[in-house]
Amino acid sequence: MGLRGFSALAVFVLAALLGLAPPAAAASEPEPAPEPVRVAVHTLEPFVMETSAGELTGFSIDLWNEIAKRLDWTTEYLQTDGVGGQLAAVADRRAEVAVGAISLTADREQHFDFTQPTLDAGLQIIVPVHDTRPSVPGLGGFLDLLFSRTMLIWLSAAVVVSVVPAHVFWLIERRSAEPVVSRAYFPGIVQSFGWGIGSLVGSTTTRATKTITKGLAILWGFAAIVFVSFYSANLSATLTVAKLDAKITGPADLYEKSVATVADTTAALFLRDLGIAATETPTIEDSYHLLREEGYDAVVFDAPVLRYYVAHRGEGVAVTAGPIFQEESQGFVVHFDSPLRKPINQTLFRMREDGTYNLIKEKWFGDTVATAAENTN
Repeated sequence: MGLRGFSALAVFVLAALLGLAPPAAAASEPEPAPEPVRVAVHTLEPFVMETSAGELTGFSIDLWNEIAKRLDWTTEYLQTDGVGGQLAAVADRRAEVAVGAISLTADREQHFDFTQPTLDAGLQIIVPVHDTRPSVPGLGGFLDLLFSRTMLIWLSAAVVVSVVPAHVFWLIERRSAEPVVSRAYFPGIVQSFGWGIGSLVGSTTTRATKTITKGLAILWGFAAIVFVSFYSANLSATLTVAKLDAKITGPADLYEKSVATVADTTAALFLRDLGIAATETPTIEDSYHLLREEGYDAVVFDAPVLRYYVAHRGEGVAVTAGPIFQEESQGFVVHFDSPLRKPINQTLFRMREDGTYNLIKEKWFGDTVATAAENTN
């Protein structure tokens, strides 16, 4: 190598040491975001809501607006008819991002990319308020109890076990000099039967005159105590089980109940996988209507949505039933290899670190509701 070659090599090494590498070696700049960023949304409180002035607000809107502000992006919102519409808009490239209560699932991950989770959530159940109040039986409830299968069985048993001692009592007592029952079969057996039933409930007034019938009365009195105690215990147990069966505290209690949820959601898929027949409505408002007006037993949907409804519009109408189940995360959806994913994630991390994220979450969910889902993880 000649002097000229050494000189060129020295210049190249010196340039590299001084950070003056040729342009080909420089790191590529990230692709700029489109202007404006098209964001697919659909109305679902408290994530996306529309004010009377036609402006969008809600947890997801506040979160996205803060991200866009920090990244100096402008936003164009695209209204859709549900989560399915949001995903279709991203898939068709009519929108760059889908924002709202979108659950991050393995099936959706096959077709889209996700940002970092924006909320830890899960599914929950709400039921009508009257299902949680202590029941006060009226005339209808008393008649249902009186003619229930359990009551009829035990009353029949009481009649049967009274017939035999009634006949023994009448056959012995009718031979007394001064019998306490008629010597004729009728009404003697009726009087004796009254003695047997009275002994069962501890209120008999018939007094035996013969020693053997006095002994029978004592034995029958003890037998009556055992029978009544056993009857009362079994009846109470039956009523308790029936009362517990009427309550809903988790997914296992939804079988044979009238249940509503929203179509094409993770809640609908979860219920189908369990084999629980549910009415799938176009929107959550339709599910609320079935609970309020049509006498449905339960609504199953995303826990933050149901909790917000109970706290703000469902007071005196519905309450949550049981804990959160089927824990899942929610986040923003972008298409594969989207240049927006990395800056969105970086901004979300910074918002968590500086406390902005928690302020937005507490604004919409409050301390109790906002942390309830997180405590399940």
